Amino acid sequence: MTSRFEVPEHKIPALGERVFLDVGGKFIILFNIDGEFYAIEDSCPHQGASLFSGKLEGCTIQCSAHGLRFNLKDGCMLKSDMLKVKTYPIEINEKNIVILLEDGVGT
Repeated sequence: MTSRFEVPEHKIPALGERVFLDVGGKFIILFNIDGEFYAIEDSCPHQGASLFSGKLEGCTIQCSAHGLRFNLKDGCMLKSDMLKVKTYPIEINEKNIVILLEDGVGT
């Protein structure tokens, strides 16, 4: 089942920024990279470390714990298909940004 979480206007990140969202106990990071929005789970698939404070280079986030790097577009670890961070599709309607979630999480 897919549910929709409308990002509150005050939580929409400015260009080049990221925000932390708690959506029904699921922790998500929303990025605004060059006007494109990406949403990923705030948990490195290696050992569960937070990705929020990771170094961001373009559409790549680097885990602060062990240095693994993931593409925000598809969640895949760079240069390997062994690990993947969960990504969430996004819909943009006029001024609204909606994150599509699974398992009934959201509003």
